[in-house]
Amino acid sequence: MSETTIIARRHADGSLWRVMPDGREVPIPPAPMRPMTDAEVEEAAAADPDCQPLTDEDMARMPRVPQARRLRRALRLTQEEFSARYHIPLGSVRDWEQGRTQPDQTALAYLRAIAGDADAVWRALEKAGERPRPAAE
Repeated sequence: MSETTIIARRHADGSLWRVMPDGREVPIPPAPMRPMTDAEVEEAAAADPDCQPLTDEDMARMPRVPQARRLRRALRLTQEEFSARYHIPLGSVRDWEQGRTQPDQTALAYLRAIAGDADAVWRALEKAGERPRPAAE
């Protein structure tokens, strides 16, 4: 049996192109996928030793994304921006997001307030004369 090596390149749009010996690129058409029923999908997933479906026990063991990270990302802020805007020490934000520490009850209440109406919390801080300060370690 002979072996053939194919050199391929993925373009920025995700398409695959075969690189010919002379350097030309020829598109590799996507192979049509066979439609599968839900039962066939479950059977195929269970048969794949490298990618077993997660059980309820597996899900329970997995670490949850900390609330602070979800909230910050939803607001489209960097850690530094979030820290400065809401007057939370940058080190605390980092520790919460990396799972080193958990926010205490007061911090959780504050995060819930920010999640409820982030603009109102920011306006309240500005109205009180609290201008966002530069992020500090």
